[in-house]
Amino acid sequence: GPQPSISNSEGDLLFLLDSSGSVSYYEFSRVKEFMWDLVRPFTFGPKDVQASIIHISTTPTMEFPFDRYLSSGTLQQAIRDTQQLMGDTNTGKALSYAKEKLFSDEAGARPDVPKVLVWVTDGFSTDDISEPMQLLKDMGVTVFIVSTGRGNYLELSAAASQPPEKHLHFVDVDDLPIITEELRDAIRDVIQANRLHAVDITSSSFRLMWPELLSQETGYYTIEYAPRGDLARKRTKQVSGAHTSLTLSNLAPETTYEVALIPESNVHYFPPQTTRVTTLAEEISPAQVLISESGPRSFHVSWAPTLESVMGYQILYGPLPGNSVKLLEVDGKHNSTVVENLAPNTTYLVTVTAVYKSGKEKSLSAKACTQEEGSKVRHLRFEDMGPNTLKASWDSADGKVLGYRVRCRRQTGPSSVISVSPQIHSVLLTDLASGTTNKVCVKPMYKNQAGKGLCRMVHMQPATEAQGYKHRQRA
Repeated sequence: GPQPSISNSEGDLLFLLDSSGSVSYYEFSRVKEFMWDLVRPFTFGPKDVQASIIHISTTPTMEFPFDRYLSSGTLQQAIRDTQQLMGDTNTGKALSYAKEKLFSDEAGARPDVPKVLVWVTDGFSTDDISEPMQLLKDMGVTVFIVSTGRGNYLELSAAASQPPEKHLHFVDVDDLPIITEELRDAIRDVIQANRLHAVDITSSSFRLMWPELLSQETGYYTIEYAPRGDLARKRTKQVSGAHTSLTLSNLAPETTYEVALIPESNVHYFPPQTTRVTTLAEEISPAQVLISESGPRSFHVSWAPTLESVMGYQILYGPLPGNSVKLLEVDGKHNSTVVENLAPNTTYLVTVTAVYKSGKEKSLSAKACTQEEGSKVRHLRFEDMGPNTLKASWDSADGKVLGYRVRCRRQTGPSSVISVSPQIHSVLLTDLASGTTNKVCVKPMYKNQAGKGLCRMVHMQPATEAQGYKHRQRA
């Protein structure tokens, strides 16, 4: 249906289009429909939005420069006429090429306007994308990614601008229209730099920015804002005409606010500007609890994330099974502590509770095991048992050992793991190539966990005529 025109926007919009052979003709045509539908409401021109397309193929190719099509109709027709090139999916090369063209006069790009990259991909690339993508972002390009395939989420979320939930979309090629409006609004937020817009959005605040319309002498600004669902709760702030930004705080998380900027000028009339801003979901801590550096009578507890809204943490710990619990308190600025004076070879339940400044609490638990007292293998020794063979022996570890695990990492050839009963304190290591250095580790195994391992590097002497069996056979 008809779309309201999006004017008062200025920016260079580049589509990175997967034109390789990994995309079917049907998928390519659906992506083109998505692209021309996306740009339909924008106003195009040298003082508005400009667009270009770069093909991802064996060699990157620009379909048309930014300044060629300066109306929505001619640009849509140019997108429809775009033909698939096939070839390899060399996305990294295309990104490097895009970096040149986004800042190039010959490609019609303009200095000092927002740069937006929209990469539509089936999720695959035959070369590295991380470095060229980071260079683009470092130069101020906002990157949106639309994946229509089974792309690696971690790789693509790192490639997109942050936060990924705003800049990365996974959608089937037939469902692209579902995200069109959301993506268009996000692009508009970037390129409406000469309009009232919000940046630095958190769960409880955002910073408003607007163009310089007034001065200290010519007037002031009134800012009105209210939750979209409760406009009666409207709040008002005023700042002098010298300001071009204002931070609004103490806001509700996951709430959409209607915001109006009213320039109060004593010289000219400026129409009010409006925008809509949605705060982020409130971060929860702890979202992760990690146990490390476990010993017989202590272990290290850490958690993440650390938030300014948390006043402090309470760490409750006690043995399992059992009802005895002890408490440690940690300042909200820290995210780790050491729990001490514990019993050896015991499983503990550790619960980390975040106490928020608002009075709310959030808890997360993890299990931790202390080690046996003296649970370390001692005196690992080696004895030459002939060509390519060694005997590894060790002294027994303390406590109720259930067995030993011997790992041999060979310099050449596969690694091996040998498990033996607690009564055995030696093994034969074979297939050790002469002249190589190999790593051997022996670790005691207990009921709840492994003990501390002991590792040594062992070098196999190169075979010589004097040492080899051939010489002895001829004697």
